[in-house]
Amino acid sequence: IVVMLHLIIFWLVADLAAFVIRKITKKPTNHNIVAVSTLAFTVLYLAVGWYFAHHVFKTTYEIETDKVVPPLRIVQIADSHLSITLDGEDFAEEIKEIDKLSPDILLITGDFVDDDSSYEDMKRACEALGETKPTYGIYFSFGNHDKGYSNAKDYTAHQLRQLLSENGVTILEDETVLVNDSFYIIGRQDTSVNDRKTIEELTSELDKNKYMIVMDHQPNDYEKEKNSQVDLVLSGHTHGGHLFPAGFVGLLMGANDKVYGHEKIENTDFVVTSGISGWAIPFKTGAISEYVVIDVK
Repeated sequence: IVVMLHLIIFWLVADLAAFVIRKITKKPTNHNIVAVSTLAFTVLYLAVGWYFAHHVFKTTYEIETDKVVPPLRIVQIADSHLSITLDGEDFAEEIKEIDKLSPDILLITGDFVDDDSSYEDMKRACEALGETKPTYGIYFSFGNHDKGYSNAKDYTAHQLRQLLSENGVTILEDETVLVNDSFYIIGRQDTSVNDRKTIEELTSELDKNKYMIVMDHQPNDYEKEKNSQVDLVLSGHTHGGHLFPAGFVGLLMGANDKVYGHEKIENTDFVVTSGISGWAIPFKTGAISEYVVIDVK
C-alpha cells in the first residue's frame, strides 16, 4: 500500500510537470520517459526510506545546566515497536553498541512493543537490557502502544512488566525517583491514560534545586512542563514524522508540540527522538531511526 501510494503521487506530480513543460515548450512529451523516470524515482526514494528505517543512527546532544549535577551521559531509546524493523536479536545488537558509549543512565520513553510484537522478541530484548549495566540503571515509561489495543497480541502487559523488572529495569508510572541524591527521574503515564497525574502533581514535593528529567512519551504538554520548572523532557511517539509530510500535519493539527530534535524553552530542554524503529511501516522518508545520547554538563 505504501509503495503504491507513493507511486501514484509521484506519477501525478510527473504528469503535472510534463503538462506544464508541454505548455511552455509547445512540444509533445515522451510518455515513456515520464513513466520510467517516475518508477526510478519511486524505487530510489523508498530504498532510501527503507535504509533510514532499518539502519540505526546515533544522535548526540550536549546540554548545559546551572544546577549542581555530576557529568551525566543519558541514552534515550523510544519507539522500538519490536518485530517491525528490529527483532529481539537486532535490538540486542543495538544495546551492545550503546553499551560501548558507557552511559550513566538508560531511559526508555515508550512504545517498546506494540500489537504486532512477538513474545519471543520482547523476551530477548528485555534480556538484552539485563545484560547492560549503566551506572544509575535503566528506567522505563509506557507509551500508547505498550499495553496493546487488542486481545490478539502475543503478550500481555503483565508479561511486559514482569520481563522488564526481572532484567533490572525500573518502571515509572506517574512516579518519581531520586538518583544518586543529585537528580530526579520523573516517569509519566502516557497521555492516553485518563487519570494520569499532572506534571504539577508529580513535581510539587520535589526539591527544585536538583536536576529534574521527565520521561513523557508524547510531546504535547510543553507549556505545563516548562512552567513546572523541570530541566529536561524526553519524548518519542512522533517517529520524527515517519513518512513525509506526516510530521508537519501533526504540528498543524496541534497533536504534538514538536516533531523532532532539541529545543530549549526558557529553562527547560525538550528532546524528541524519531525512535529506534517505527510502527507498522518499514520505511522512514521523513526521519531516521536513532538512539539519542545526551551529555548533561
